[in-house]
Amino acid sequence: MVNIYRDQDADLSLIRGRRVAVIGYGSQGHAHALSLRDSGVEVLVGLPEGARSRAVAAAENFQVRTPAEASAWADVVMVLAPDDVQPALVAESILPELGPGQALAFAHGSAIRLGAVGALVDIDVILIAPLESGEVVRRRFVTGAGTRALIAVERDSTGGAFKLALSYARAIGATREGAMRGTVDAETDIDLFGEQALLAGGVAALLRSSLEILTEAGYAPEAAYAECENELKQIVELICRGDASRMPVPRARRAIDARVRADLRALLTEILTRATSSQQERRRPAHLRLVSSAETSQWGG
Repeated sequence: MVNIYRDQDADLSLIRGRRVAVIGYGSQGHAHALSLRDSGVEVLVGLPEGARSRAVAAAENFQVRTPAEASAWADVVMVLAPDDVQPALVAESILPELGPGQALAFAHGSAIRLGAVGALVDIDVILIAPLESGEVVRRRFVTGAGTRALIAVERDSTGGAFKLALSYARAIGATREGAMRGTVDAETDIDLFGEQALLAGGVAALLRSSLEILTEAGYAPEAAYAECENELKQIVELICRGDASRMPVPRARRAIDARVRADLRALLTEILTRATSSQQERRRPAHLRLVSSAETSQWGG
């Protein structure tokens, strides 16, 4: 059974007593930086020279430094650059600046899973992964609500890594809704599977196939799209409200048959195999390519 932690379980003073560098200022970066600051945390933003989002962060009254400078200044470094950028960024600009007692944090486990944090044993490595986009995280924080998150500890060098992760989660509003404790491996696998099988896979493919069948039958593409899109939106709203039991499932089983389930199981096996291979060989798989710092000059999140 998963443990769920609320505001009363998290000591906000722990993160308030740390200096936090948010590396990246895109969707999650801006949400974390703004919400941390609103929670009384000292925050600095780390971005490469020439990054477009430097002006955006400065306009929000944040001090902006290079990732290396921000990491040297901070007690906690939250890496919120794009997944493809993270391994090279961590290896070249962050890890060399970290020392005993500092903490390295992520909002997605892929870089940790693929060995990006190296063999340093004197820092904490933690995961605070909101289960919504940065825009939603920030909007709900501002309104007094929260966004669920998964928290995990990959390395506990200080003995206080979990309490620190929980404190950070509270500072971005996660414990208002509930922070779930899990593992880095589980978060990475579930996230990749959800993206590839559902978000960027199954839903899009099913919507596209439905539109093709309707238009081939002579229905106007605009009308078919409007109807299918509206139905999909209603279903998602039901799920978000916890009303999934009201969905008309029986006929849908024709689309999600045994063959589709077998394909989904095969996809999960592929994800697990790639992750295991990458951990063993410290090699990036094709869908998560390693890029050099020279290619990161314009990223913001």
